[in-house]
Amino acid sequence: MSVNKIILLGYVGNDPEMRYPEKDFAIARFSLATSEPKGASGVEITDWHTCILTGRNAVVAERYVRKGSRVYVEGKMRYREFEDRYKIKRRVAEVEVVYLELLGQGASAQSAPRTQ
Repeated sequence: MSVNKIILLGYVGNDPEMRYPEKDFAIARFSLATSEPKGASGVEITDWHTCILTGRNAVVAERYVRKGSRVYVEGKMRYREFEDRYKIKRRVAEVEVVYLELLGQGASAQSAPRTQ
C-alpha cells in the first residue's frame, strides 16, 4: 500500500491564473506560502507551493481566492517534466488540489462554499 497526500495551510501568493482548455472545464493555478519557525533563533522559513485546481475547485478559486487569502488545501503531489524555450529539460512539483477550504479573509471567504 502507498499514500500520496499533502495537506497545506497557508496564504495565497497571487490571484489564480485561469485557463479553459475545453468549454465548461476550468484549470486554476496559484502559489501558496507556508511558514514555520526553524532552529533556536526562531527565524521563519517560508516554502512556496504551486497549486493546481480543476473543475469545480477551479471555479470556486476563480470566484473567491485572491492574493493574501488564507486557504487550507488537501491534494496529491504531482511531478511533471517539460522543455523550456531554451530546450532545457525542467522538472516541477505541483499540488493537485482535491479539497479546498477558504479561511477567514473577509465576507466573501465566509460565504464561499467548501469544495471536494
